[in-house]
Amino acid sequence: MHNFSMWIYSLICDFFLVRLNLLYKEYLLTSMGEAPAFFADSLLGDFPNGVDLKSKGHKTAICIGSKIYVIGGADHESTAVIGVQIFEKSSGEWINPTVLGTKPKVSNGHSAVLLNGDRILVIKGNFKSDGCFWFLEVGTPFIREQEKIHGNEVVAWSKGVLGNVEKPIVISGPSGVGKGTLISELMKEFPSMFGFSVSHTTRAPREKEQNGFHYHFSDRSVMEREIKDGKFLEFASVHGNLYGTSVEAVEVVTDAGKRCILDIDVQGARSVRASSLDSIFIFISPPSFEELEKRLRARATETEEQIQKRLRNARAELEQGKSSGLFDHILVNDDLESCYENLKNILGLTEGVKTAHKTYPELVDLPVEHLVSKIDQKILINCGAGEYQKASDNMYVLDLSLLKGGAPGRTRGLNLFVTNPSTDRVNVDNHLS
Repeated sequence: MHNFSMWIYSLICDFFLVRLNLLYKEYLLTSMGEAPAFFADSLLGDFPNGVDLKSKGHKTAICIGSKIYVIGGADHESTAVIGVQIFEKSSGEWINPTVLGTKPKVSNGHSAVLLNGDRILVIKGNFKSDGCFWFLEVGTPFIREQEKIHGNEVVAWSKGVLGNVEKPIVISGPSGVGKGTLISELMKEFPSMFGFSVSHTTRAPREKEQNGFHYHFSDRSVMEREIKDGKFLEFASVHGNLYGTSVEAVEVVTDAGKRCILDIDVQGARSVRASSLDSIFIFISPPSFEELEKRLRARATETEEQIQKRLRNARAELEQGKSSGLFDHILVNDDLESCYENLKNILGLTEGVKTAHKTYPELVDLPVEHLVSKIDQKILINCGAGEYQKASDNMYVLDLSLLKGGAPGRTRGLNLFVTNPSTDRVNVDNHLS
């Protein structure tokens, strides 16, 4: 506790230094009137720990190399969401980047902190803590890949989510291996713990199929655009129609407090592995290829041509699934009951656990006026930042050390808790996550 108290004391000292620096910078801006964003570089150069100036017009300016990212105001395509512009210092030109992900709504004010040079934490004021933390990715692997696709500057928003959640589960295996039966058993025994993502398709709905339940039925042009924008974890063209799993479909299950199961082929699993979705990858294998053929024929529901096609696909999937290093676990389904028990062991499901135990963080209100200080992977937020308020009022520490995920989905694993600056101790009883 002594070491932690010393850390809090150091954090608070740094915070007050930042506070004095901010007041001076704000005085300079006020005395000079509305400062253009390109002037921000000279103002931001000596800010410690990546803390940046809240300028007039509810905008922040973050300098990364030769670029200044100006965040705030209305998006040039919508007045309802926060806009992003880039000023390139070397050419003196303004750039309107392609903006991906779910965009945050315009707020009355925000602060911004640079993290690791490739993403910016934006804290929106006048919002509860379940909607005030957003990440603007500017140089992550997802962004670099999207810039190759779009051929221009790209940034992407990701909503920050408090607390930790269980990893989604990707289950793959050739047709006839029994993975559907295993998943059905899992859903039957643990009905409130797991959920399926609803896939998208461009084919027309069949009789009695409901949009949003069996599939999300989409226009081809819409789905192709969303695939290009990186909103799909995986997709494939089957018989002239597109099928795929969107990031949002997985996040909807997770936001509902359930663990998402994705039943997809090996190629789809490879796409998910390459994405920002932190998952457990499980491959279900038959005891032998001959046994798999026997099971397929025992169905007696397909023609010989269809069986041969499935067998060709199965041979390729077995080779890729076992040799690629793509999967974290390989289960041999030689006996359904024992395979199912092994699956539960991998997922950490003990006897008697029937429901999900999701802890919902307590919500706090963050006012428009607040100041931030960054040390390592922790952000100190002072919500008593008004002119006549003491800096010791309403302080929170946002711990970013367990971040998972990212654009175009959610960024999870944020932990928020209260500090008591008067005693330099953390109030454990008020821990918010």
